Amino acid sequence: ACFFPWIEIESKSIVVRGVDEAGTHYGKRGYAHFFFLFFFIACSLINRIWAKRVNIFVAALNLAWTISHLMVFRCEGGDCPARQPALWTVLVSSVIIILAALFPDMKPMSKNNNATT
Repeated sequence: ACFFPWIEIESKSIVVRGVDEAGTHYGKRGYAHFFFLFFFIACSLINRIWAKRVNIFVAALNLAWTISHLMVFRCEGGDCPARQPALWTVLVSSVIIILAALFPDMKPMSKNNNATT
């Protein structure tokens, strides 16, 4: 969804995507989602408790970053950008990511296992 249009500013004929700021000073906000997704996937593949805790932190940062999009792309000076479905898709995806981080599929280790296995 970072490659699709997030907002459209009709008065200036500008379409802002997650990876293209298109003449605004919002920055390329979608690249942070790629960064967070990389660490989320890496920590999801590691079957250790510290990785699951890092995953919750990364997912919370991703959700906070997504909520900041809604705050940045607001009405200013009577000019209201039209929010596109891709922006809402990013929000829903971030909520799904944090739910996946809160409920990991992790098998409990038995107390009989030694430290070498």
